[in-house]
Amino acid sequence: MVHISVVTPVYKAERILPELHRRLRLTLEAITPDFEIIMVNDHSPENDWAVIRDLAAADPRVKGLDLSRNFGQHFAITAGLDHAQGDWIVVMDCDLQDQPEEIAKLYAKAQEGYDAVFGRRHDRKDAFLKKAMSTAYYRIYGYLIDGSIDGRVANFSIISRQVAQSIGEMREHNRSYGLFANWVGFRTTAIDIDHAARYEGLTSYTSGRLIRLAIDSIVSQSNKPLRLFIRLGFFISLVSFAFIVYILYRHFFVGIRIEGWASVMVSLWFISGLLFMNLGILGLYIGKTFDETKRRPLYVVRDRIGLSDHPRD
Repeated sequence: MVHISVVTPVYKAERILPELHRRLRLTLEAITPDFEIIMVNDHSPENDWAVIRDLAAADPRVKGLDLSRNFGQHFAITAGLDHAQGDWIVVMDCDLQDQPEEIAKLYAKAQEGYDAVFGRRHDRKDAFLKKAMSTAYYRIYGYLIDGSIDGRVANFSIISRQVAQSIGEMREHNRSYGLFANWVGFRTTAIDIDHAARYEGLTSYTSGRLIRLAIDSIVSQSNKPLRLFIRLGFFISLVSFAFIVYILYRHFFVGIRIEGWASVMVSLWFISGLLFMNLGILGLYIGKTFDETKRRPLYVVRDRIGLSDHPRD
């Protein structure tokens, strides 16, 4: 029986993986001898899969999934969760910013009766732009879902098998592990952890990818943008009606001629822009609905090491 499973998506980390394995092994052996480390290669262009094979050959507790193409971090996490056998599952990044030594803190807190414990980065070691974009995203997202999201909390966490199975039942294609883990409920908390600078290299998350991820998360979890545009439409209608009354008053009671070709054109362009924006947002929701109706698999596995062809068997 496996007591703790560690799931980590891998991308452009061939020089990091040996150090990640060494530190994970030392940390987990101090907690339990019954553990597994599942490394999910998200079709890295480097030699990550070859390194995973070498690590698995030297340590049978290392297991691997090689995805057929780059599906994305949260799909790779899903693949790992689907195959994890542990009573407890740790989800962490492979770049060593999530420090393996902090797993002991997460596990100890979980033993107090929590089903999910997330790491809260009290001193985040990221670039200023990434931290600013993350803060802005979580504030906007919290407003759209009428809730509060702590931007210091990311994917680094430990969850019970029951939580992992509940997340696994959510098969929609707009995926966000952290949001799903909060949505399923259960007894959840967060504790402060030490966050490290990236071990080497640069993050694969560009500004464009972060913005796309933010849009996908908002569209998949909230329909408030649609309600906001309905309110905006009513507001513009009221303002337009008030302006019409004002123009008629000036014409009939003050005697001022009605002119303003420029203002009319500006108003038309403004309203047209809002209409196209609203149609674009509506199109996003329709497009996401279309994607879900295809019922395509969330990921495709090209190769695997030490894992069953049938998840959770």
